[in-house]
Amino acid sequence: MIQKTAIFHLFLLSNFAILDLATANSNSNSNIKLTVVVDGIRNHKGQICLRVYNNEQGFPFTDTSEVQSGCVQIQGNSIKKDFYGLKAGTYAVAVVDDQNEDYKLNRNFLGIPQEGFGVSNNPTISIKTGVPKFQDASFSLKKNKTINIAIKYSLDP
Repeated sequence: MIQKTAIFHLFLLSNFAILDLATANSNSNSNIKLTVVVDGIRNHKGQICLRVYNNEQGFPFTDTSEVQSGCVQIQGNSIKKDFYGLKAGTYAVAVVDDQNEDYKLNRNFLGIPQEGFGVSNNPTISIKTGVPKFQDASFSLKKNKTINIAIKYSLDP
C-alpha cells in the first residue's frame, strides 16, 4: 500500500514538473518584442515599410514570406516600429523608404533600387556584393531587443 501511494505521488510530481516546463517554455518563447529604429531617412514624405523574416525564404524582397510587417509614416530623419509576439529564434529585417506608398522597393531596369533601403546588421550593400543574404542580416532574438538600421539611398559603399 505504501509503495502504491509513493508511486502515485511520484507520478503526480512528474506530471506537474512537465506541465511547469511546458508552460515556462510557451510563455518565454512567444511574447518577445523587437523594436526596429531606422535612421538616415532623407525624405519627408511617404512611409518606411519593414518586414521581419525568420528564414532566408523571400528575404529581402518577397512580401509573402515574412513573419510580420508594417509601415510607419515618415515624420523626421528616423522612425521606430515595434513588433510584438515573436518567438525566440533567428530573424532578419528588411526596410524600404517607400516614397510612392506601393509597399515595395522600386528598381530601375537594371535592378538598381530607386528608393532608400536597408537590412538588419547593416551589411555592405553594393553592386559588387549584390543583394544581402539572410545569414548576413540575421540576428538572434531571445528576449526583448532593439536594433538599428541605417537606410541607404545608393549602392555605393
